[in-house]
Amino acid sequence: MALPAVAPVASRDVHLAPPATAMVWLGPGRPHEAIAVPGVRLAEGDVLVELELSTVCGSDVHTVSGHRKAPTPLVLGHEYVGRIVALLDDVRSVDGRRLALGDRVVWSIMASCGQCDRCRRGLPQKCREVLKYGHERLVARWELSGGFATHVHLRAGTAIVRVEESVPAAVLAPAACATATAWAAVDRAADVVDVDGATVLVTGAGLIGLTATAIATRAGARVIVADPDPGRRALAKSFGAAAMIDPAETGALARALRRLRAPELDIAIEASGASAAVSSALDEIGVGGVVVLVGSVSPGPAYALDAERTVRNLTTVRGVHNYDPQDLAGAIRFLEEHAHRYPFAQLVGRPHALSELDDALARAAAGTDVRVAIDPRL
Repeated sequence: MALPAVAPVASRDVHLAPPATAMVWLGPGRPHEAIAVPGVRLAEGDVLVELELSTVCGSDVHTVSGHRKAPTPLVLGHEYVGRIVALLDDVRSVDGRRLALGDRVVWSIMASCGQCDRCRRGLPQKCREVLKYGHERLVARWELSGGFATHVHLRAGTAIVRVEESVPAAVLAPAACATATAWAAVDRAADVVDVDGATVLVTGAGLIGLTATAIATRAGARVIVADPDPGRRALAKSFGAAAMIDPAETGALARALRRLRAPELDIAIEASGASAAVSSALDEIGVGGVVVLVGSVSPGPAYALDAERTVRNLTTVRGVHNYDPQDLAGAIRFLEEHAHRYPFAQLVGRPHALSELDDALARAAAGTDVRVAIDPRL
């Protein structure tokens, strides 16, 4: 009896001259080391992207400082924009269009299998076989797995969005993490409360909070931004905030609500991860409101939930961690249509060369800029 024929697995070797460079993190307190990658093997559905710009996310800083566990050796970086230089077979963008050599793209922070129970439920960011760019241990044949490199090897199952040439790289690079997450936060709130006309509290004026402020404002909300840093509060105004408050000031939120003639909060988006901000969002939300928790991505204290108040006030509490492909597409669409209205590019400091990565991470840790950029072409 003849065995059934097995279709060969498609692959393609791509040789790079000069070789690609990836910056490898070996652990807290140790400098990055550059490695040369002379080529990659693309499997079916894979894409090779040459990077235009990467930005340093707060989680990268937490990792190198030892506050966030990560495997080593590791190529960090998961906020990026680049151009396709090689691909195998018929690879499609999120909108279903076929991708081609030379396309300028942003891609998600993860590759998902598309087949497991979570993927089928619409939770590809929690795929049981998920691979996350800038988070996976360096392995042979996938050395270009993070954004602090000249190239990234995109695996099949990665959400890819083609982006316009006119939008600055400094605006687009953070979309793969912060912007898409902010879009997801506002979108999940909109499942419960109509954002148009809503009164929204955003706690934390980092990139996620500032972006969520702009998105909600464009959707018709009045946004109150709470942040202890006066400089960040000033930034919030330029992103459309109707009011800015210092959360340490007693009664600041109540005064802001009175100024806006708002009876209560309809939506709270917690983007700082600070325990006091989480408690405040849960305590201050109005009847029928929704609290979206975004910033609590590191271990922290447990919170006492007033179950009776939550029940009687019909409160919804939602967690957002990462995003799905449509969130990335929505975030890119927002930037292409509205980025010129807000100073997104000004949030990113001068670019560093790859060889200056450790200096860039130290600058990011100091908080001088909302985002620090890495330009691998320097």
